[in-house]
Amino acid sequence: MTAAMRKKVLVFRELPEDQLARLQAVHDVTVANPKVAAQRAAFDAALPEAQALIGSSWPVDAALLDRAPKLEVISSVSVGVDNFALAELHRRGILLCHTPGVLDETVADTMFALLMATSRRVVELSKLVREGQWTKNIGPELFGTDVHGKTLGLLGFGRIGQAIARRAALGFGMPVLYHARRAVDLAEQAPELQGHALHTPLNELLARADFVVAMLPLSDATRGMIDAEVFGAMKPGAIFINGGRGATVNEAALLAALDSGHLHAAGLDVFATEPLPLDSALRTHARVTPLPHIGSATHETRHAMAELATTNLLQALAGQRPGAVFDTASA
Repeated sequence: MTAAMRKKVLVFRELPEDQLARLQAVHDVTVANPKVAAQRAAFDAALPEAQALIGSSWPVDAALLDRAPKLEVISSVSVGVDNFALAELHRRGILLCHTPGVLDETVADTMFALLMATSRRVVELSKLVREGQWTKNIGPELFGTDVHGKTLGLLGFGRIGQAIARRAALGFGMPVLYHARRAVDLAEQAPELQGHALHTPLNELLARADFVVAMLPLSDATRGMIDAEVFGAMKPGAIFINGGRGATVNEAALLAALDSGHLHAAGLDVFATEPLPLDSALRTHARVTPLPHIGSATHETRHAMAELATTNLLQALAGQRPGAVFDTASA
């Protein structure tokens, strides 16, 4: 590739070496993670000339875009796009790519692990053993609850929700209810779930589900949507799992529902503020199993995400249409 065809790429979250090498072979690449204090100046210095950004977990707002007047494309190493000023990207004609598909099964594994851990009190009872407090057979006060045969309610029924539903229905014999803006054509999208998953009004789902798993994206419509009213409508003794976005949940209302005993437990991989503040009651609550946002955090999946993000960027800079473009016009 001639010097004239090479573009200036700013990598704002470290990539695997093999994917970084793909970029460096054809473009001029600066690696500078603004979350690292020692790299922040390099990030700021590279923005004015950057024609492409690739990375994750850094807010790209209008003020940042003002400092990057030559920007053509952003490739996010993530599925979620709530860190991006979508309307601004659309207005400025900047292409946004993301990484759907490659993490669905891994995130579904994590959500089902949380479901199992909360219902069977895995973390709590493991701690009992580690701390030397297992001195006799446990009694009913430490018993868990069954998973198999229970009813699963899913808030959101995209690819990850469907992957969770497969585990529940086909592996654990669980009836699956889901609530989404529109019913999914199971015959077309998930034929194996025909007869196993039912599109259900929200209040009916909440009243019937033993487990409520939220896999909602963050938007103006979903921010704070899971509030005191929603928790109050859940079946007494239900378990709540969140693997979508933390800000979709009113965390004070969740704590109140747990403290009152209305909810049995909660498993959380996402929070309104991340990392979770040390003074958050969710961190130490006896009936909360918290995880540090690890839904897609396996070696295989994180590499697959980086590979897709790199491919998206290379295709866009070559004048091709990437396979995973986010439609900013519809946001």
